[in-house]
Amino acid sequence: MGLFTKDIKTMDDLFLHTLQDIYYAENQILKNLPKMIEKVTNRELSGGLKNHLEETKKQVERLEQVFEKLGEKPKATDCPAMDGIIKEADEIAGNVADKEVLDAAIIAAAQAVEHYEITRYGTLIAWAEALGHDEVVRLLTTNLNEEKAADKKLTTVAERKGVNQKAAS
Repeated sequence: MGLFTKDIKTMDDLFLHTLQDIYYAENQILKNLPKMIEKVTNRELSGGLKNHLEETKKQVERLEQVFEKLGEKPKATDCPAMDGIIKEADEIAGNVADKEVLDAAIIAAAQAVEHYEITRYGTLIAWAEALGHDEVVRLLTTNLNEEKAADKKLTTVAERKGVNQKAAS
């Protein structure tokens, strides 16, 4: 089902499609984040990514609860945007020889992932409110808040914990 095909006739259809999109994205993150963690040399970055991996597992569980509240089975639909972000991260990581530069590149890739998730959750929350899916808003808001916090932590590690400075020197 393409985004603007005749399969999406109503706002509920669009909401469900976008929910399936973020479900796919979160599962791709679960699959690919351990590979990023293996490449990291900065301890704080590694610890932060490991914590976020655990959060992501809980986020997937919350999405499954959302599907349940909507009377749907959890189902993923391909997310070319997340596939592209992950592919780009893999390509860059494979081309960076300096470990400190690699840590900076991994932060940038992780923030690209976070920013995508933030946009998706923000949209889903607005749509859930408009559609009267009040029970779903809380679950999605929890995920959104975790994504925003993860993004802030990545910025802190990059800027205040010296990853960017080490990479630049």
